Amino acid sequence: MKALILGAGYGVRLYPLTKNTPKPLLNIAGKSVIEWTLDLLSPVKDISEIIIVVNQRFYESYQNWLPEVQKKFKKKITLINDGTTTNDNKLGAVGDIKFVLDKCGIKDDLLVIAGDNLFGENIADVIKCYKKHGLTIALKNMKDVDRQLISQYSVVTLDNEDKVIDFEEKPPDPKSTLIAVCLYVFPAKDFGLIKEYLDGYLNPDAPGYYIQWLHKKRDVFGYVMKHHWFDIGDIDSYNEANDFYTKRQKKVPGKIIN
Repeated sequence: MKALILGAGYGVRLYPLTKNTPKPLLNIAGKSVIEWTLDLLSPVKDISEIIIVVNQRFYESYQNWLPEVQKKFKKKITLINDGTTTNDNKLGAVGDIKFVLDKCGIKDDLLVIAGDNLFGENIADVIKCYKKHGLTIALKNMKDVDRQLISQYSVVTLDNEDKVIDFEEKPPDPKSTLIAVCLYVFPAKDFGLIKEYLDGYLNPDAPGYYIQWLHKKRDVFGYVMKHHWFDIGDIDSYNEANDFYTKRQKKVPGKIIN
């Protein structure tokens, strides 16, 4: 299995922090957002290589960052430049997944994770769910959150066997408190469906729309996360994540945070 970190966004809502720095390289409690993700992925035995897809605008920043970081991790880390230069000509998350599959000729199963999200989850547990069921997406239970906020996400309903039976992107009236986050495990045999989706001129940017389309063609299963999750989309979420990690680092320095 290979892991793909999506890092080709432009972070427009975090400007000016992202004027000269891509969002995954922003500092959170002493190290970059993406290094926290590498901490999660590196110990996982099933993952043979970590690929980071980036854009042309920030490619040099990632190139300068990688050599020192690679020394810390045993797994090979590969940068792939998708060639885009602005938020207007970006490929989008789904477009970048297809770009990497084609560019690298990947034949292995693929774990996909957002480069601007922070997780406390044990990735091996997500993969264990995948091995049991097949195509798996990670979910967060937002039961303590206002339903109006839930409606801004991809809302998911599971059956008693954790199979996705309903998936709706940004519904005005959420049927569930489970939301999908950008952490997926795709079997290699289903890679062709990404091309089919994109060939239909469907939304290439928000991966939730792909999963909404996909679950009607393939069985998709949900893994409900037990630990924290931050989606760093704006300055408020960035500050919240930084405060959380800073406090936890003081309590358990050097350890992966759950």
